[in-house]
Amino acid sequence: MGNTIVNMKNVSFHYGSRQALSNINFQIKQGDFTGLVGPNGGGKTTLIKLILGLEKPTAGEITIFDTPVQKYKQKSKIGYVSQKANSFNRGFPATVAEVVAMGLTAKLGYFKRLSKEDKRKIKQAIEQVGMAEYTHENIGNLSGGQQQRIFIARALVSEPELIILDEPTVGVDAENVEKFFDLLHELNKQNITLLLVTHDIGTMTQHANQIVCLNKTLHFHGKPSSFQSLSKEQLSDYYGHPLNLVTHQH
Repeated sequence: MGNTIVNMKNVSFHYGSRQALSNINFQIKQGDFTGLVGPNGGGKTTLIKLILGLEKPTAGEITIFDTPVQKYKQKSKIGYVSQKANSFNRGFPATVAEVVAMGLTAKLGYFKRLSKEDKRKIKQAIEQVGMAEYTHENIGNLSGGQQQRIFIARALVSEPELIILDEPTVGVDAENVEKFFDLLHELNKQNITLLLVTHDIGTMTQHANQIVCLNKTLHFHGKPSSFQSLSKEQLSDYYGHPLNLVTHQH
């Protein structure tokens, strides 16, 4: 793997008097596909907010591309895909190309015209996710799985080095979940670093090269094969309730 993209050193975070994260240490290197797993309320979303600079650690240090996160300015190098499939407004009047173009807003502002190079990037991002034939389709006419591909294209259009995905397959049917992970795997082979928050730990272990298991503290950080070898008792201890790891075969 390459250079360190995310480095968390002794990171803790409190919401008032409630501790959400305690003494978190791990790295994400260039080319990693990291699966972030853990129970609801375990601090996964808080961790993402810290990496994106939306919250400031109570203690410890986070660097992004070797720069303290609060001082990091090159936001276009980080793409973000949130839970959209189950909550997107299907009446939203925008085409696929227009939604993808929104990924250039940080660079262009809201009222600048698209250049020839911008249009090339939009076309390329849509092609990367295999949705070229839907370029002029209204986003609301697409299925949940297709919409998520477009939201990835929106993240890709700024040519990021890291893409963070927060439970992107919520509301997507099983067949499209497999296709979605296959797409992520292809993007990762293009040296795009991925951090994916998911409850589907069985599927995640088939694609990621490292698993981070978080429940306020860091319970596990290592290879998927090592995570799969954990006992039911260990997993249940990490999650705070009984749990079985189900592995999906392709």
